Amino acid sequence: MQAEKLILETDQNGHLIQQPKLPANTRLEAIFLVLGELPPRKKRQPHPDIAGKGKIRGDIIAPVVPPEDWEAVR
Repeated sequence: MQAEKLILETDQNGHLIQQPKLPANTRLEAIFLVLGELPPRKKRQPHPDIAGKGKIRGDIIAPVVPPEDWEAVR
């Protein structure tokens, strides 16, 4: 499989401005992503009943059990 990136432009009616040259006698799969500004994302907030009530107790980075106890290491 060979991938090739094409950026296509359309006019005000949605028609291609310039048709790309494609390989002859070939099946192609096309996935179209509309380029442009993305809508602004809303900042996610926790539910008011739980907001600010969490507490960190101890090291949140280190594993709880030593690596010797991991099944994947064996």
